[in-house]
Amino acid sequence: MKTVVLFLISSFLLTSCTVENQSSNKIDPLPSWNQTSTKLSIINYVEDITNTESENFIAIEDRIATFDNDGTLWAEKSLPFQIYFIFDRIKEMAKNDESLKTTEPYMYAINGDIKSLMKFGMEGVLQMAVKAQSGNTGDEFDDMVKEWIKTAKHPETGKLFTEMKYQPMMELIKYLEANEFKVFIVSGGTRDFMRSFLSEIYGIPEYRIIGSRLKVVYNEETRKIDRLPELEFNNDKEAKPAAIYSAIGKIPVIVAGNSDGDFQMMQYAEASGKPFLNILVNHTDAKREYNYNSNPKQETHVECLKTALKNKWTVVDMKKDWKVVYPFEMK
Repeated sequence: MKTVVLFLISSFLLTSCTVENQSSNKIDPLPSWNQTSTKLSIINYVEDITNTESENFIAIEDRIATFDNDGTLWAEKSLPFQIYFIFDRIKEMAKNDESLKTTEPYMYAINGDIKSLMKFGMEGVLQMAVKAQSGNTGDEFDDMVKEWIKTAKHPETGKLFTEMKYQPMMELIKYLEANEFKVFIVSGGTRDFMRSFLSEIYGIPEYRIIGSRLKVVYNEETRKIDRLPELEFNNDKEAKPAAIYSAIGKIPVIVAGNSDGDFQMMQYAEASGKPFLNILVNHTDAKREYNYNSNPKQETHVECLKTALKNKWTVVDMKKDWKVVYPFEMK
């Protein structure tokens, strides 16, 4: 009898240790996130909607997640990185077209006079974007961007732009993909610029990258795509849900963004009738990145943040919720 009791006690202790070890050895899907309610809400949502016994279960074919790019997946200050590409292209074009050096708004980009350039607003930016990214074939433009991104560096950090992706968001993408989500980028940046290299650094295929676009036509003589100096679609604000409808055909159940430009995309998910998760990245870390809240009058996230707090969407406090911001900070 004593032997039986000792055996049962030993078995119990062994089982307890095994369970404890399995629990402690459980892989953290978001290791660069601090153990806050934000991280917990994301994991709880994913575990809930992937549980076949949950009333909130979402079928695999409906697991669609859309992410903004600038300010959501990588940094966007002091200017969105594509703007630097446009500036460099205008400078290069001015070598063969002297008139650009004396023509507004191009002359300000060439001289690095951002203050004068800003008076032209979004119209001036779009005008330069069209000029800098047209007049070539699809292949030529693709090669041009790939060559530029190899060496292009952030003017403040000195890091390659490709190094300034957000490590916690890269982990989130991988976590969602592991749970059979299809992840799409839905950005105001131009589609063909992003497709040239984002697939390599994010691991998201080109066909899942949706953005603003120039008009293109097929050239039967050369059998190539010609890029025309005409903006066909500006993918921002209310245009984002329209682009999702056209390109994906399903309403996302997860939306991640960081500004008022993503607000309508989040509203779209909220009204879907399915359990949804809206994630707003709030830039609060002036030391490691930027604090957008220090001068809210100059920022474009204020209204979206107000709604996020009111509607209890998931707000990521960069300073509190992220252990690291960029991959190069990891030990």
